[in-house]
Amino acid sequence: MRRHRRAKIVATVGPASNSPDMLKALFLAGVDTFRLNFSHGTQADHAKVHAAIRALEKEVKRPIGILMDLQGPKIRVGTLRDKKIAVGPGETIRFVLNGTEGDKTSIPLPHPEIFAAVAPGHDLLIDDGRVRVRITGLGADWIEAKVIVGGAISNHKGVNLPGTILELSPLTTKDRSDLAFGLDLGVDWVALSFVQKPSDVIEARGLINGRAGIMSKIEKPAALERIDDIIQLSDAIMVARGDLGVEIPNEDVPGKQKELVRACRLAVKPVIVATQMLDSMVATPTPTRAEVSDVATAIYDGADAVMLSAESASGEYPREAVAMMDSIIKSTEAHKMYRSIIEATQPGEDQTPPHAVASAAADLASAIHASAIVAYTSSGTSASRVARKRPSLPILAITPNEDVSRRMCLLWGAHSVLSQDIKNYEEMVERATFFAVQEEFARGGDLIVVVAGIPFAQAGTTNNLRVVTVPR
Repeated sequence: MRRHRRAKIVATVGPASNSPDMLKALFLAGVDTFRLNFSHGTQADHAKVHAAIRALEKEVKRPIGILMDLQGPKIRVGTLRDKKIAVGPGETIRFVLNGTEGDKTSIPLPHPEIFAAVAPGHDLLIDDGRVRVRITGLGADWIEAKVIVGGAISNHKGVNLPGTILELSPLTTKDRSDLAFGLDLGVDWVALSFVQKPSDVIEARGLINGRAGIMSKIEKPAALERIDDIIQLSDAIMVARGDLGVEIPNEDVPGKQKELVRACRLAVKPVIVATQMLDSMVATPTPTRAEVSDVATAIYDGADAVMLSAESASGEYPREAVAMMDSIIKSTEAHKMYRSIIEATQPGEDQTPPHAVASAAADLASAIHASAIVAYTSSGTSASRVARKRPSLPILAITPNEDVSRRMCLLWGAHSVLSQDIKNYEEMVERATFFAVQEEFARGGDLIVVVAGIPFAQAGTTNNLRVVTVPR
């Protein structure tokens, strides 16, 4: 079952899509990786979905990626006496560390790390930025602030602190429990919410210990300041435009998206563009023209994958949303401007031999009009290096590792196939031609370009390039 597009689709599973029949319908419509959002649902709910996806994987005989998205440290106001209070510009309000059923003079904010980190002049954004206040004074257990943008503050609304780095682990007690549960299930990716600094990723890596890929969600301004280090320490990146758009000006988000996609491509790390991509399809069967353009822009930027959130999790048209995203990607990649834009955003050549070999494979395959590039990859690195070039030909990624085959469901252009280890050159050529024909990438007499690392099955050694004629 071959996808006739390069960019991948990630879809969030929720009440609208958690049945085995709907999961199959979404896969057939184009989903490559399913996202389990641990901010909602119970562990038992997620276990049922995971089992259904693995059963579907066996039925369709294709790898399917599973991404678990941890909730992370959610900062919220406490309980208000009248459930909601209205505040106006210029008013002074007070937050307190310890308090219940507060009012304007005692809004509960039960997060001691905030009181330890903020300073006068810092802003607090409440309810996705609908209310903005600026700190004017503080003590050990109170914060006084002036209202800049007024509105309603109601029970348990979220709080963002765009100018403040909190001494807060991205992994809460709930996250640690969910993480252990997800790793035991066998998820392929773990998404870390609210990453602020490189040490956050290091902390998670110690817990995950290679059992899943680490995806850092970029949604804090502090993360942007250390982005190169965070990308290097992560296995993938998600451009989480929801919270990022709350904490930085909306008009800055598109530029940051392009910067992040380019930086990930340069670092050979998959990157997902996420949040509200087809948001109107939560309630209507068709998207707005602006939403279609938004998805297309991510594809023109060279993103590895685009993601559906509420559209597939709780919307009324989950299958239609996936089919629409699939259609937009195909149309964009077929447009006459696509190749020239992708070529213009080439990240530049890396001078290391493995990158040079992978880049040469892509150029050679194009020059000789090969049918496909076949990448033997034990860790996914060889296929990722070829994908970095964003070649015009499909990438057939052959791996002996089932976990790697599933993780490559996020990698641009990669069609992963599970195979036993190869031992010698003759076996390499035989397998490459067999799978190229079986997976409908080539026919007898076609040329394919094979890239591999020797010695075989040793991760990270992309050092061999070969042109093969498929036997008739």
